[in-house]
Amino acid sequence: MPTDVLKRNHVRVLGKGTTPMLFAHGFGCAQQMWRYIWPAFEDDYKIVLFDYVGSGQSDVSAYNSERYANLNGYAEDVLDICRALDLREVIFVGHSVSCMVGLLASIKEPVFFQKIILVSPSPRYINDQGYVGGFEHADIEELLTTMERNFIGWANFLAPAIMKNPGNPELGQELTESFCSTDPVIARQFAEVTFLSDNRRDLHKVRHPSLILQCSDDMVAPAEVGSYLRDNLPASQLVLMEATGHCPHMSAPEETIHFMKQYLESSVLT
Repeated sequence: MPTDVLKRNHVRVLGKGTTPMLFAHGFGCAQQMWRYIWPAFEDDYKIVLFDYVGSGQSDVSAYNSERYANLNGYAEDVLDICRALDLREVIFVGHSVSCMVGLLASIKEPVFFQKIILVSPSPRYINDQGYVGGFEHADIEELLTTMERNFIGWANFLAPAIMKNPGNPELGQELTESFCSTDPVIARQFAEVTFLSDNRRDLHKVRHPSLILQCSDDMVAPAEVGSYLRDNLPASQLVLMEATGHCPHMSAPEETIHFMKQYLESSVLT
């Protein structure tokens, strides 16, 4: 079983430390998106990288539409990796939708985790009464319809908008290529699961301290989302970054590393 999991999720273990730091990529991405971040921690931590089934170099044949019909299936991937490597006291680092995946995993099996770092998180992407998520339901329906009709066109439009770093067009191009390398059917289901999810009621169940890294001018997770998480996620700290867009681990790695290290080295948890 362990070998199957490690192959299924293309798991790589690096670093010289003993405390595990598990990096979980966002929708349409893969583990290589963390390449600017993890080397800064390899001397002090055991670095664990992986691809969700259907992403990167994972075993696509292991994809099961029923298992991955909601975020719990992806949380099981994370827990499977923790079991296969016998991890404990994990520092979980998630980007975008993986933030909620990590929280769900920590609620299910808290023994595996120590702290959680949330990069551009959102518990719900669709606006609700008294809640700003950034999108109307019709926006998401249109996005999903466009994915079905013109997947390549959708990727070429959305990726640069998500990255929001026009001064570094190569970053938007890399995200576009990552989107396009994903199986369209799998990507469509993952997008639906991501953008229609609502994990607001799960937040109070989280037992571990967390850091919320909120970007400036993020179309996917606006500032109101960061404030909502700070107010509803126990033992959480919110940092508003200068980085713009939704992917600071790619567009502003130095700032991202700075706040991660500051958080991990601090003995004061608020």
